[in-house]
Amino acid sequence: MPAPRRSRPRSVPVKEAPLDVREGETLLWTDGACSGNPGPGGWAAVIVKPGEEAPTELSGGEPRTTNNRMEYTAALEGLRALPDGSDVVIVTDSRLMLDSMTKWIAGWKRKGWKTAGGDPVKNLDLVQALDEELRRHNVRWHWVRAHQTGDEHAWKALNDRADQLAVAAAAKAAGARDAA
Repeated sequence: MPAPRRSRPRSVPVKEAPLDVREGETLLWTDGACSGNPGPGGWAAVIVKPGEEAPTELSGGEPRTTNNRMEYTAALEGLRALPDGSDVVIVTDSRLMLDSMTKWIAGWKRKGWKTAGGDPVKNLDLVQALDEELRRHNVRWHWVRAHQTGDEHAWKALNDRADQLAVAAAAKAAGARDAA
């Protein structure tokens, strides 16, 4: 008789909450994209500073990377562009980045940058650099569901803009790789 199959625990759906913008707070919309994983990738950060009408758009890419590296890079580069002590809400559609920076990082540090299973933390260079940047600012995190359109999702237009910039940066990185 075969051994019984172990069922995987069901993941609990994550409910999206409206973005609560606080007075004096900079909005940092981030996204990463990758064509293949690994493959050419791009990252983007859209920064909306208090009192400024036009957002600042940052983006870049790498010829061979992963989507998770690009997600981390977007937040890292966005924070690097801000003055010390900024009040920031990082808006991301990456549960991995959100959970790693809000739930898991303290345990990783206690365990010498090892996961709960004892494996080395992936993308450690970026996780540690992002951790350093987080110390320079007053940061909170906000998760949004990606790729939703319609009037009820108009408040997430800058998430879509970050996605467009990241995809364009990945395409540019692919073209640069192919030209080499």
